[in-house]
Amino acid sequence: MPEKKPGPSVKDDELYEKLRDEGESKEKAARIANSAANRSRTQVSRSGGQSPPYEDWTVDELRDRAADIGIEGRSSMDKEQLIHALRNH
Repeated sequence: MPEKKPGPSVKDDELYEKLRDEGESKEKAARIANSAANRSRTQVSRSGGQSPPYEDWTVDELRDRAADIGIEGRSSMDKEQLIHALRNH
């Protein structure tokens, strides 16, 4: 079976495919691959940590963040479910 290219919007095909093989969603793999292509991969891994961990957020703050990134069903989720959905989106 021929290897399928991710599309023209993905700037680092190799990293994208590696992330997909590791089980990341298409959207998340594309975001990481594009970020890595715009900066060095070392900088991408160090860029996090500016927000407190989700466990420190209120349920309302988690729902607002879930709305920002389009997670469906967020209004009926409890805090643990929201955190899981945000981390695995």
